[in-house]
Amino acid sequence: MQELRQQFRALRGSLSSAERQQAMHAVAGRVSVLPIFANAIRIAGYWACNGELDPAPLLERAWAMNQQVYLPVLVDTPQESLQFAPYHPGSRLRRNCFNIPEPDVSATEWLPPVALDLVLTPLVAFDLAGTRLGMGGGFYDRSFAFLKDARYRGHRPFLLGLAYEVQKAAALVRQHWDVPLDGIATEAALYWFPERDRAG
Repeated sequence: MQELRQQFRALRGSLSSAERQQAMHAVAGRVSVLPIFANAIRIAGYWACNGELDPAPLLERAWAMNQQVYLPVLVDTPQESLQFAPYHPGSRLRRNCFNIPEPDVSATEWLPPVALDLVLTPLVAFDLAGTRLGMGGGFYDRSFAFLKDARYRGHRPFLLGLAYEVQKAAALVRQHWDVPLDGIATEAALYWFPERDRAG
């Protein structure tokens, strides 16, 4: 699996700055007109690192539409998972143990994953079954594990992966702990996954 990660990270890293910028704005254009974006009140983004597709234009559109924007914060309880902190233009940031910026706010302001409407998700690779290959830490899978529980009837955040088309794999092995995505947006297409299609 680590070899596969290295392969797709290399593909992602081979894109030029111009290609990244073009893809970033193409994805923002595709996603911002979707009902799942327009109707969301609480949107989680991420701080793009190591060549990930940057959601910044989408977060700027969310602010312009008076939507609430959040970034993930690494926490130990529940075990090595994510909470989501409010993020505004000019927010004070601190760096976590992976050197990724997080909003520097009190834990009393964090939201649990279940409270989000739309989660823009980074990834290393994806396939057309909705399987997501991440960095290997399992933070998103642990945080959104409740979505895999057939008995769960509560609020269901929509998980939308953001990626470059070069990150599309023919097929990925889905582990029992993997939480599948609802959709993927790339510069070339939108992909929806039938068993979890809530595209609006």
